[in-house]
Amino acid sequence: MKIIVGQGSCGIAAGANKVYDAIVREIESRNLDVELTTTGCIGMCYLEPIVDVIDNNGKKTTFVKVDKEITKGIIKDIVQKAEDHTQYEIDEIDRDILSKQKRVALKNCGIINPESIDEYVNSGGYKAIKKCLETMTPEEVIDEIKTAGLKGRGGAGFPTWFKWNAANKSPGDTKYVVCNADEGDPGAFMDRSVLEGDPHNLIEGMMVCGYAIGASDGVVYVRAEYPLAIKRLNKAIEDARSKGYLGKNVFGLNKFDFDLRIKAGAGAFVCGEETALIASLEGERGMPRLKPPFPAQKGYWDKPTNINNVETLANVPWIISNGGDAFASMGTENSKGTKVFALTGKIRKGGLVEVPMGISLREVIFDIGGGIKEDKQFKAVQMGGPSGGCVPAHLLDTSVDYESISKIGAIMGSGGMVVMDETTCMVDMAKFFLDFTRKESCGKCIHCRLGTKRMLEILTRICEGEGKEGDIELLEELGTKIKEGSLCGLGQTAPNPVLSTIRYFRDEYESHINNKKCPAKQCTSLLEYGILEDKCIGCGLCRRSCPVEAISGETKSVHSISVDKCIKCGKCHEVCKFGAVTIE
Repeated sequence: MKIIVGQGSCGIAAGANKVYDAIVREIESRNLDVELTTTGCIGMCYLEPIVDVIDNNGKKTTFVKVDKEITKGIIKDIVQKAEDHTQYEIDEIDRDILSKQKRVALKNCGIINPESIDEYVNSGGYKAIKKCLETMTPEEVIDEIKTAGLKGRGGAGFPTWFKWNAANKSPGDTKYVVCNADEGDPGAFMDRSVLEGDPHNLIEGMMVCGYAIGASDGVVYVRAEYPLAIKRLNKAIEDARSKGYLGKNVFGLNKFDFDLRIKAGAGAFVCGEETALIASLEGERGMPRLKPPFPAQKGYWDKPTNINNVETLANVPWIISNGGDAFASMGTENSKGTKVFALTGKIRKGGLVEVPMGISLREVIFDIGGGIKEDKQFKAVQMGGPSGGCVPAHLLDTSVDYESISKIGAIMGSGGMVVMDETTCMVDMAKFFLDFTRKESCGKCIHCRLGTKRMLEILTRICEGEGKEGDIELLEELGTKIKEGSLCGLGQTAPNPVLSTIRYFRDEYESHINNKKCPAKQCTSLLEYGILEDKCIGCGLCRRSCPVEAISGETKSVHSISVDKCIKCGKCHEVCKFGAVTIE
């Protein structure tokens, strides 16, 4: 008998550690012969905590949303077969969600114990790097990555083989492989899940890259805010060294030396840009520099350096083991393989999904993500992290590939999908994302440093009912100039949320400016509360809940709201049981 508890960050946040401890106590108190182990996030975060029970015949039963009381019942079932806990088992709909995915980068996440190198090896781990060393030249490895059509999964979608080839051809005895695991957007959830759930896969991907470009040193630049990821990656590195998979003379073949270390970064969004990341690695402030020279020629400590993000490198062992053609067979002509997305926002089944390129946005959001919470109407999805664009409902059938997404004004980015419903104000949403990128600007470029500040000031005025004629055109002009005048990808993409919402939701901007109304009824300054006479029964709930005594009226008589006193807190609307309080 084996019990597996999902203990990724999402599971732990939902109480998985308490469930694990409760299982330990139950096993000890009953003196059960049960193997208890752990795994990472399988991506179904909305069902956490998740517990798998595998009986002696190999049958697996998956329990979801487990708490301490359910744990006791599950253990009781194991011992006495006393109760039926079917109501806590994963249902067929949720099983189908996994079946609709194609897992390459996430193939082991939620499946194996991330702290067991033996489980990784038994799943086929470290066979890819061994294959490279025994049967392939560095150039043949690069050709295989080229055949696969793997593009960088960190944002720009640059061909991975091209970067590797450039680093391979750069002269020098010292070269570096750097993994960027510090991206500060929803897609960073994917980075963390691989580090927490399958760290050896990342290590192996970096080793293959190191062999291909002639590097013997690797650095994983990871957010310091990810303590569990750092802990598990550190253990994986130590275990790999003890097995002879890392260090001098890998596998004893006298062909390759490679070792890794971790650099905990401060979580600056700008360090997603490779030259800013290099500056941070060297102890400097994370700020981008002009290119060329590119990192492949002059990178970390002025040595040839290859930088890829976690997802890109996590695909590499699968490609080497299964062949570039197998990877290229998934996806579209120009966007090969799979892509991991972090689904969040107003979506029923949030979490991580990995799907073949070419799938439609509709399939991802509705077939896999379960659609919109509370059966509300889909309005838009923001793609590509804080500097991505917003895609409206009429473009839901757009293919998820680099070219199609770029054409509609969004970016693939590192895989964030923030879903919005009818209650979302697109002007306020654009303001939210622009505020983030403004704060994350390193300040080097005037266009980015000051331009985003001015755009934010205009958006703030609009949301507060002080918008004026010409504001929309000014936002468009500023956004275009910022994109043209910024040095790195942060500034070049920062205006995207504003420009895309103006493009697809211009009527909302016009309503805010011309009518002083927020169609989504979210901008507090533009709201006006009232009471419908034909629905108010004079119960007094609204009057008693008002913190500023803005509501007056006798019991069993129609109440009214003083516009001058009202602070628009919305409490009256919340407590009214008869739909009498209106928001305009």
